[in-house]
Amino acid sequence: HLFAGGCGGTVGAILTCPLEVSSETLYISAVQLNTMAGIGINQIASPGPLYSLYFAAYSNCKEILSGVFDPDSTQVHMISAAMAGFTAIPATNPIWNHGEKQMGAFECIHKVYQTDGLTGFYRGMSASYAGILETVIHFVIYESKKQKLLDCKTAPIMENGEKSVKEASDFVEMTLVAATSKTCATGIAYPHEVIRTRLHVEGTKYRSFFKTLSLVFQGKGYGSLYHGLTTRLVRQIPG
Repeated sequence: HLFAGGCGGTVGAILTCPLEVSSETLYISAVQLNTMAGIGINQIASPGPLYSLYFAAYSNCKEILSGVFDPDSTQVHMISAAMAGFTAIPATNPIWNHGEKQMGAFECIHKVYQTDGLTGFYRGMSASYAGILETVIHFVIYESKKQKLLDCKTAPIMENGEKSVKEASDFVEMTLVAATSKTCATGIAYPHEVIRTRLHVEGTKYRSFFKTLSLVFQGKGYGSLYHGLTTRLVRQIPG
């Protein structure tokens, strides 16, 4: 599962790289135009390591919990997604940090350590934990819809005593299910991403999750909590 998740994340990152580049252009433009207004959008980073650790933890948790609860039940999917998030976030949080200007990876590591020490690599982790809600919603919807599709496909096959054969339509259906579940989850839990982005940027006034949430809301209102949502959907859904 660790290897499969890593392969999936790597292939996804390669195929969606043009979207990342486009998003980065939008990000730089937004920073140039809106820095004084305090408007932030998503940081640019490859999801490869996150996919690898997340799917390994998710699959193993699901296997263990299937012996405690009903296999493939909502409880199993919710707890597995939450536990996978708690496992992956501490390991991957340092990847998301970035400075006030573009710099290389090692230069960024040195800068963060020099400025804030080891704790600097875990800035914004509280917002990342809040984002576990997004992954829980995503997997609950995905697993539920996936099972319904499988039931619809296997029912007539079981009646006729035929063997199940994977078809191109199965891939398309699963892709649509994944895209729909991710869109719903991102739309519901997106505000945490805005908060996390601000907490990750060094040299800002944002230091804690709830204080940042309050400052963002007071500054630009409810709509500011969804600033950059379209950009995130364009980047995330294909992956």
